[in-house]
Parts: sequence; C-alpha cells; structure tokens
Amino acid sequence: MQAVVLAAGKGTRLRPLTEDRPKALVAVDGEPLLTHCFEELRSLGAEELIVVVGYRAEQIIERYGDEYRGIPITYTYQREQLGLAHALLTAETHVEGDFMLMLGDNVFRSNLDAVVQSQKEEDVDAAFLVEEVPYEEASRYGVCVTNGDDEIVEVLEKPADPPSNLVMTGFYTFSPAIFHACHLVQQSDRGEYELPDAIDLLLRSGRSIVAIPLDGWRIDVGYPENRDEAERRLADERTSTPQAESVED
Repeated sequence: MQAVVLAAGKGTRLRPLTEDRPKALVAVDGEPLLTHCFEELRSLGAEELIVVVGYRAEQIIERYGDEYRGIPITYTYQREQLGLAHALLTAETHVEGDFMLMLGDNVFRSNLDAVVQSQKEEDVDAAFLVEEVPYEEASRYGVCVTNGDDEIVEVLEKPADPPSNLVMTGFYTFSPAIFHACHLVQQSDRGEYELPDAIDLLLRSGRSIVAIPLDGWRIDVGYPENRDEAERRLADERTSTPQAESVED
C-alpha cells in the first residue's frame, strides 16, 4: 500500500522552531517530524512514500532524497496553502488503489496497524484512527459522529458546538474515491478546501467509513509545547522499557 504524507505547511504556530525550516523538519527527540512519520509508515509496510511539500520544499528534498531506508519517495507540490483536500489532490496522479494518509506533524505510538487492516479486510472506503478528547477541546479538530457499530456517519471541521468529543487524529486509509470528493469540495469560510468536507461528501454518497479507537498515544505538534510533550513521552518510553535482569548463579 502506498502512503501519502502531507508536509507542505509553514508551521507559523511553531515559531521560533520554524524560522529557518519547514514544519516537517522540526526536530522531536533528535529526529525530524517526517522521520517519525516515515518510520511508522515503514513499519506498516508502505511500498512508496508520496510526500506533499510546499514551504521550503528544497530542505525536505535535500534531507531525504529519493528514498527512505529502501522505500522510494515521490514528491508533489502544493504551491499555495489552500487546505488539506487541496494538498491531497496534488498526489492523485501518483496513487494506485487504496492508500494510507498521514499528516506530517504528528508523532504516533498507537495502533495504526488496526486502521490498515480494517481497510484491507473490511468492505470499507476509508478507516480513521480517532480519539476522545475533552469536549472543550473538540472544536479545534475534525469531529466525528458514529453509530453503534463504529461507523462514521458525520464529520464536521472545527464545529463551534461539537456534537461529540471523538476527533480525527491525522492517520487515515482511503480508497481512491476520496479524490473525486476532494474535487467537489468548495472553499470554506477560512478560504481552504477542507478534508473533512470531502469526507462528508463521501458519507453523503453512501460510502462506508469505520472509526478505529486510538490505543496508545499521539501528539499533534502544532505548538512548541506540543513538541516538548512529545519529547517527554518518548523519553518516558525509553526509561520505562524493561531492562534485561541479570541472573546470579
């Protein structure tokens, strides 16, 4: 399965960390955000990485070249920052069949494999990793409404009055039907082509999408304090890993 990674953003909220680099190259625990993403996708068996670049794209290309640990990389360009649906469309001509989509500003330590398996084994058009957040925070995200069978029935982008506290995390699998929906999306009030709006069009057309509850953790590195929190968690994981005990004769 191919993997699309969205990495075109400027990261204005991450300043001063992004004064001289794109958001995707901000270091977390000694490695760029993109490296963390690539490692996760590599562990999931990604056959190709399609990386959407934009702001300071040359730095990303210089850093990774045309492959990552044996996985070929194809770059596509988002010339203007016009939203995630707009970014995803730049990858359309390179995608063949079902694919993974990861936002390049997240650090995951969770059950991403369950999302991929759902896409492969169930008759669905998409599967999303989702998590519950406090209701007062849900309006910052794409919010999902599900039925009793973990099927997503509605998606709303940053609603003022969230109907649920279940939010999208930045990891998805899709069939190519998502591209047609992205073409139909209209600009939002923010002047962007929103991915949740494209997902809503899929749902309205009768497409099936399942929600996979997050088991583990993820950090959306939107602010410097998020980077610090991701580093703390990664450090905690290292210190909590059981060490081999010596056996005395």
